[in-house]
Amino acid sequence: MQDELKEMRENIKEVMEYAVPDGFFDKAEDLLDVYRDDRIGLNVLLEFYRTLPGAKEALIKDIVLFARQHGVFLLGAMTGLREGYLYLVSSEGIEFQGTVGDGFLARELLDFFQYESEEEFKRICAEHKRFVSYDPLQIDEDICPACHACTGEEHELGCPVEICPWCGGQLVYCSCRFEQLGLDAISTEQDLLQLEALLEERGRIPYSPEQRPNYADEGPGVIIE
Repeated sequence: MQDELKEMRENIKEVMEYAVPDGFFDKAEDLLDVYRDDRIGLNVLLEFYRTLPGAKEALIKDIVLFARQHGVFLLGAMTGLREGYLYLVSSEGIEFQGTVGDGFLARELLDFFQYESEEEFKRICAEHKRFVSYDPLQIDEDICPACHACTGEEHELGCPVEICPWCGGQLVYCSCRFEQLGLDAISTEQDLLQLEALLEERGRIPYSPEQRPNYADEGPGVIIE
């Protein structure tokens, strides 16, 4: 994981050479350093500087958090007080969603992030005082460092931080999942669906800050052999 993050940082520095206005490279590097070990933040920086959605040189002054839900983040790459670009980011990737100034979000995303209406989201985008900087996952204890579930949310299946509801150990490392399935290995999609059903029946343990390890990477997850 660390090698991948290092490669991302190097790629970001490379594209920043062409994207950042003269005289602002040091400031761009300062923000890069804030998110140096944070995949979500690095994804925003790389996507912005690689594509320059405003079609001109620009500097990200801050990355702000609009919403987060089930490991999915709605972030704004802010280039000015009310100027910025919206990105939908998760461990699966990143998607550009338009400008903060337009204040537009597709209906399914408004529902997903529990905004009451298009007008509410447009109002939030217009009120810069509502913007809260996105904290790197390493220092935000309310987010699982592996699957990005928030406190009280269920982990993604295969998250190395999830607690086994049968033995209290780490679900991806204990043998309970095999014992409950009566299998020696999880080898099919059907096995995964059956495991998920058994977990739901037993009662999955949602994320809480107490589960947070001293250091967590993405872990091995549930591997289909």
